[in-house]
Amino acid sequence: MPGKFCVSLTHAKDNPDKATVAFVIANAAVGSDQKTLVFLSTEGVRLAVNGYADDIREDGFLPLKELMTNYAEAGGTIYVCSPCFKKRGLDENSLVPGAKIVGGAKLIEYLADGTPCVSY
Repeated sequence: MPGKFCVSLTHAKDNPDKATVAFVIANAAVGSDQKTLVFLSTEGVRLAVNGYADDIREDGFLPLKELMTNYAEAGGTIYVCSPCFKKRGLDENSLVPGAKIVGGAKLIEYLADGTPCVSY
C-alpha cells in the first residue's frame, strides 16, 4: 500500500538550487509510489504560474520546468498557499498543471496523519 509524502517549498528564483532540489525529491517520491504533495508558500508560489520556471536551470539537474512537468505527469499534486499567491498579485488563471490554490487547512489535513514532510 503506497504511503504519502510532502515537500514544502518556500523558494523560487530567489534560490533556484532549493527550488530545483525540492522537485527532484518530489519526483523521487512520486516515482516511489508515494501519494506526493508539493506545498508552495511565500516566494515558492511564483512557481505555480505558467512560464515562471522556464529559465531556471541548475548545473547537474534537469531544468526546473522539466522536473515540474514530469512531476505533474506522474500524478503529483501542487498546493499553492492562497494568501501568499494573492499577496503577490499573481494570475489564478495561469496555473501550471497539477496546481491548486488552497488555504493552510488543506496542508494540515494532508499532514495530520503523520505524513513526512521535508522543507526547502
